Amino acid sequence: MIKGENSRELILEILLQVDEEGEHSSVAIRNALSKYQFLPKQDRAFITRVCEGTLEYRIQIDYIIDFFAMIPTEKMKPVIREILRSAVYQLKYMDSVPDSAVCNEAVKLAQKKGFYNLKSFVNGVLRSVARDMDKVRFPRRKDGLVTYFSIKYSMPEPLVTRWLDYYGEETTEKILADFLTERPTTVRYRTYRTSAEDIDKSLKAQGVRVQPAPYLPYARYISGYNHLLTLDAFLQGNMQVQDVSSMLVAEVADPKKGDYVIDLCAAPGGKSLHVGDKMGIYGTVDARDVSAYKVNLIEENIARTGAINIQTKIQDATVYDVDSECTADIVLADVPCSGYGVIGKKPDIKYRVTSQKQEELVILQRSILDRAADYVKHRGVLVYSTCTIAREENEENVLWFLNNYPFRLESLDPYLPEELHSDTTSLGYLQLLPGIHKSDGFFIARFRRK
Repeated sequence: MIKGENSRELILEILLQVDEEGEHSSVAIRNALSKYQFLPKQDRAFITRVCEGTLEYRIQIDYIIDFFAMIPTEKMKPVIREILRSAVYQLKYMDSVPDSAVCNEAVKLAQKKGFYNLKSFVNGVLRSVARDMDKVRFPRRKDGLVTYFSIKYSMPEPLVTRWLDYYGEETTEKILADFLTERPTTVRYRTYRTSAEDIDKSLKAQGVRVQPAPYLPYARYISGYNHLLTLDAFLQGNMQVQDVSSMLVAEVADPKKGDYVIDLCAAPGGKSLHVGDKMGIYGTVDARDVSAYKVNLIEENIARTGAINIQTKIQDATVYDVDSECTADIVLADVPCSGYGVIGKKPDIKYRVTSQKQEELVILQRSILDRAADYVKHRGVLVYSTCTIAREENEENVLWFLNNYPFRLESLDPYLPEELHSDTTSLGYLQLLPGIHKSDGFFIARFRRK
């Protein structure tokens, strides 16, 4: 508690921002914790876990509430619905919080928010959940895989159906289970300027747990810290928060000293920084994005890390830039996408699914690829990437691009660790799947201009 703010009230505000206002969960949580940055480590951890857990398990939680409540969750007042959801998450998944405290705090919060007449309703539902949780009849596998997976792993049925069609039962269940797995923060050490051993020592001296991350020698998992801004290694620019899957983009791009690289959708700048690091102090990375806000995020990272070979530009990737025609040795097109590969980190993504949005995204991605093709020099390289596992945005876009532009795929095997080699990487593209690979879901393809 700080300045009279109650942790559960802050949780309610975050959940309402996500569900009612459409804010991204990671942004809502980060903004709330930044506003109260002097909250004790325990309170910050509690707020983050309850918010993320409530969102991750929303479908399952609603199923439990509907089992006990006379009013379906979808018809409840938003404040009451989110109070119940976060309380049920604590009752089911947080043994450290006494059931009586969960119920009492929820009732007090409902009253504080002006719902005095619904105190007994909130109390009755939560007491029933706490007392009779084991009486809830969940769907069984034999009743139908789609419903079973949807409730067990709290995933909307359209996505479950899509992945069962794509990947089959076994792989789909691994993907769904992985999305609900707690994961540490992944960082990239900037080893061209500081040794990995020295960065390890710096983090451990501040009480941070450090473990090797898979696939790349400079990737690490870190946990047990309160805030990134308290870590010397981060403040000094010796590491960058970045998933291993995203790090592979720079490996596949394989920039050489002196190259000119255009990163079309660069914010917050992780890939641009990585490519710049791989060139040392040489070459130039032209890091672009659509708005001043996004470019500012890139510039903040440039300032913190002291990178000297990256320049920024406000540029809509769908708008043709005549000055860039046939100028780039490498173009990175990490395009806006559905984000299904990072549902484990941004659980609200799964609730924003519509077929119309999917179609609009593919149109946007192809528009960006159309522009990207013009900027690549003859014999230059285009790297296309997304953080999704949707075939329309990945393999189908690759096929469309090959059929319409003078490019060919190039094998990824020379740039990837051997354990990631496959039939598709030898052709020129890689689909990483949560639960199958040790990373986010991610797609990378490498094209060479003919």
